[in-house]
Amino acid sequence: MDTGLKGRVVLVTGATTGIGAATARAYGREGARVAITYRNNAEKAEKVAAEVEAEGGQAFVVRLDLEDLSSIGEAAATVVERWGGIDVLVANAVRWGGDGPPDPGVRFEDVPLEEWQAMINANLVGAVASVRAVLPGMRAKGWGRIVLISSGVAEEGLPGPGPYGTAKSGLYGLARSLAWEGGRDGILVNVVAPGFTLTDNRPDIPEFVVSALASATPTRRLSDSDDVARIVVFLGSAANGNLTGELIRDGSSAARAPHIGG
Repeated sequence: MDTGLKGRVVLVTGATTGIGAATARAYGREGARVAITYRNNAEKAEKVAAEVEAEGGQAFVVRLDLEDLSSIGEAAATVVERWGGIDVLVANAVRWGGDGPPDPGVRFEDVPLEEWQAMINANLVGAVASVRAVLPGMRAKGWGRIVLISSGVAEEGLPGPGPYGTAKSGLYGLARSLAWEGGRDGILVNVVAPGFTLTDNRPDIPEFVVSALASATPTRRLSDSDDVARIVVFLGSAANGNLTGELIRDGSSAARAPHIGG
């Protein structure tokens, strides 16, 4: 299958670890030119860039902060200045709004509205800003691919306050609207909603929990970052000829995360 990605310019936001890093490397294997964004850790981003180039692609790093909308446009402009345009956007960057997932013991009504606003601004409005930054160039070319990375949490829920899942569920509506908006100009937009994924940045999980989760999936195993990356590469390639406005779940989506129970 020809992905048609050799020489294409791909912007992967939040590409220093996990699914983002695996996606950057996967595009590198297809001969793409990959822009890797980071928020704080430039050293990790440079390491991923070296891995992309070792896989046969080209890469460079650029800073992008979802909580600073101006940085999103500046990052895209930097990529365009370097490589002449952006063919594929993978909107993977995420902000939890703290050190990790929300505390399930916090009651909904105890979460300040300011925290809701910050979380939705970063994870939903930040994705919108990323799309706005690349869409005009894609229209001008008459070709583009946009992949928005959501989460199984958007469908199964997450104990605790809820801003993260709410923001991630908004990506579905965004993709449906963009599918109609961009389709006439050759731009395809889809959402990937990974389930419980084994990544290099996930905290250690007891083996019995991993086994229990895996047993609840059709394949009897949990997806890793590379599994998800291969889905993203297909959706963001010429091999995807007419799939748009869809939500793609990976095999781990059938498993219930350990915070859900039962």
